[in-house]
Amino acid sequence: MTNPVSSTLEVPETRRIPRHVAVIMDGNGRWARQRFLPRVAGHRRGAEAVRNAVRACAERGVEYLTLFAFSSENWRRPPDEVSFLMQLFVVALEQEVEKLHENDVSFRVVGDLGRFEPKLVRLIREAEALTAGNRRLTLTIAANYGGRWDMLQAVHRMLRDHPELAAGFGEGDFTPYLALNYAPEPDLFIRTGGEQRISNFLLWQLAYTELYFTDTLWPDFDAAALDRAIVSYQQRERRFGRTSEQLPAGAGLAAYRIENPGDAA
Repeated sequence: MTNPVSSTLEVPETRRIPRHVAVIMDGNGRWARQRFLPRVAGHRRGAEAVRNAVRACAERGVEYLTLFAFSSENWRRPPDEVSFLMQLFVVALEQEVEKLHENDVSFRVVGDLGRFEPKLVRLIREAEALTAGNRRLTLTIAANYGGRWDMLQAVHRMLRDHPELAAGFGEGDFTPYLALNYAPEPDLFIRTGGEQRISNFLLWQLAYTELYFTDTLWPDFDAAALDRAIVSYQQRERRFGRTSEQLPAGAGLAAYRIENPGDAA
């Protein structure tokens, strides 16, 4: 895996299949409400959708998948729901990490873990250590994460290590301290559930990401829904500040289509 490229300093390589997909998984509660079920049933079904998304991305050749699981603002939700989400996270780690490891998936968590219970933090660190050498796909869970928090913590850590930079610094000084410093900037951002905003997610990293919004609720987001998002991405002209005329011949993605899930890889 190569070092990340800043899309505001260099022109990243454009690929047929997005190298990095970032997702806001929205709609679990509404999925449950439509079925007259408690919200927790939607979260359980949403966890199954995560498993399917990981598999589908790996099969299609996506190298990085980043999922927004719990924002720094989600603590405002009812305490019972927050408690259930934390328990669900623990159960998922206990049940899924070995499978991720067997399938060559690297697992990472980004966010402020200071508010999590020690058991959850321990499981996260053990999962990260176990899967650190895997290369097929890097699955990142953003938990107690916020884009503004990310930039602030990066500045604090950078100045702690290099106080001389208080007089001035650039992207090259700053970006190594971002939470996702190991991943390229997302090529494709997906938000399910019909809302059309980025909700404090990867504010720095989404500078030139292609945005895709769908009414599909996260528990219903399957491989076919992922393919539709990738087809939309393939129809975009990724100029990174250039004009269409400046793009290399054949650089457009519109010529590519996914006829069926098997053709996407």
